[in-house]
Parts: sequence; structure tokens; C-alpha cells
Amino acid sequence: MELIPVIDLMGGAVVHARRGAREAYRPIETPLSASAAPQDVAEGLLALGAFRTLYIADLDAIAGGRGHDAVLEALAVRHPGLALWVDAGEASAAALARRVAGGPGRPVIGSESLADLAVAKAALASGAGLLSLDYGPEGPRGPSELHADANLWPEAVIVMTLARVGAGQGPDMERLSAILARADGRRVYAAGGVRDAGDLHRLANLGVAGVLLASALHDGRLSREDVAAFMG
Repeated sequence: MELIPVIDLMGGAVVHARRGAREAYRPIETPLSASAAPQDVAEGLLALGAFRTLYIADLDAIAGGRGHDAVLEALAVRHPGLALWVDAGEASAAALARRVAGGPGRPVIGSESLADLAVAKAALASGAGLLSLDYGPEGPRGPSELHADANLWPEAVIVMTLARVGAGQGPDMERLSAILARADGRRVYAAGGVRDAGDLHRLANLGVAGVLLASALHDGRLSREDVAAFMG
């Protein structure tokens, strides 16, 4: 099972994501970094283990504002062997094609950014991106048909339970189990709620391909030894 650290970008800084309430996010304070600058936080996270992938949520771009491609380009240059998964709210086939062709990063297609099923099908048609099935406190975000029909999903799917992000409540095992039962061999990644190594073992036993991590890395509930046990 792959462990994937997460960086949430807003206003040029890394912010601490909690429960998907983006209006309340503030620059992160973490023992892993002297500042909330993206390069500093990335260095602190990557010092914890031999991570192969970094997930970046460009929250300003998702909200329709100016994105952080310059930050992403700098990260790509500094860490050439690191895969970047980027959710920048890109939903059109043209925008996704630009991301694939010019980078930086592999696009993540968030269901919350998809206006309807036709847009979703067009975005997924190229097969270039990963799909994030986003769930807020109110339930599925984006086209209901996309959540219901596994035949529409690409080969890699992230299950993003926003209400559990930064909440310390544990992963949404029930939802993950239901999606894995319908995934038909697709790689399923868990996002939101991991508290400690026990949660990682439960997710591994469930059969997820990987897990997105932030708070448990920053507050030390997952140690270098815990990370090494899964990354070996």
C-alpha cells in the first residue's frame, strides 16, 4: 500500500485542511517545517520517508482563482523523481490536455468540479487523469451517476471523504468497502481520517492501493518507523 503525503495550497502557503471547511483554513504550523512555504513543507514531509508521490490540492485554482503552477514547477524541478498528483479543479478536456502535455503533474479530476455527467464523461475520456470521488458532509459531490456507475471510473480512483480530513475520526471504512466491492480491479486510494499506524493496517487489510496523509504526519502520530514499515 502506497503512502502519499498531501499539500493543500491557498494564497501561496500550505494550509491545514480540516473537514473541508476551506474558508476556515489557515497557514499550517508543523514541527516538520519552519514555515508554511510550500517548498519548506514539502521538504519536511519528504524527509519522513521514501515517498514516490506527492498529492497537491490547489485550493485557489479549484475555487476558480489564480493557481500555483509556479510552485508546482519549482517542486518538480527540485524533486525530479517525485510524481505529482494535482487537483487544480480542471474539468474540461482542454484543461486536462494542457496539464498532461505541459504539466507539472498528473491531473486529479475531482467530482466536485464536474458540472454534470456529460462534462464528467468528456473529462475522463482521455484516460489521462485520476478520478477523485468527493464526499462532503451532505453526501456525494458532483454528478450522482458518476458515483453510482463504476463503469465510468478510470483505473485509479481516490475516495475523498472531506468531512474526515483533519478530523481524527478514522477512515470511512464503510464507504471504502462499498466502493472496493464495485471497483472491479481498479486501484482505490483512501483520503481523509487516518489517525495512526493501526488505521494504515486496517486500510491495507481492506485492500486499498494507497492512502493520502497529512495531519497524522504533521502531528507525529505516524513516525518515520511507521512510514518505513509500509514503504519498504
